[in-house]
Amino acid sequence: MSKILVATHNAGKLEEIWALLNGIPAELVAPADINLDLAVKETGSNYAENAALKAVAYAKASGLITLADDSGLEVDALDSLPGLHSARFAPWTGASDADRRRLLLERLQPKTPPWTAHFRCIVALARPSGETQYTQGICPGVIIPEERGEKGFGYDPIFLLPELGKTMAELDMEEKNRLSHRGRAVRAAYPILLEMLKNL
Repeated sequence: MSKILVATHNAGKLEEIWALLNGIPAELVAPADINLDLAVKETGSNYAENAALKAVAYAKASGLITLADDSGLEVDALDSLPGLHSARFAPWTGASDADRRRLLLERLQPKTPPWTAHFRCIVALARPSGETQYTQGICPGVIIPEERGEKGFGYDPIFLLPELGKTMAELDMEEKNRLSHRGRAVRAAYPILLEMLKNL
């Protein structure tokens, strides 16, 4: 059976992406499954460039079709910050997700709510040749000042989906994958992956 490499070491992302690609006629593998650990610097000027840097590097090193993503939280009151630097928003070494959420809420305190925001995700799909295709997913919401929910990761506990009255961290996997930015981007990638597998 053909293999598709999902180029992330983030356990939360892997769980979401594997659930979204359930049923695809290929074996899904993580870098750890094939003993591959590359240090890919995310030096791109946008999400697509960062996703492609990871996807292409891992595809060339593994010889496998590779999916990688880059995503971020864009808060309107902060001129779309933290955006591209969402995972590195806290400026000190060893910062946790909780540290980043706390810093974001501190920055928002002087701003008048509601603090509208959206998550954006770009998925890059790379062949070992380096040929790359992209999909995008966006999920609108509102930042709230108190954390709610035990699921998810990153900014999920303070990102409210107004139509559900739940934060991203209160959603079960099925709900999250139906509504989230990553869910939308990976679902859009599914038919492209099928074509890539056909043409191996």
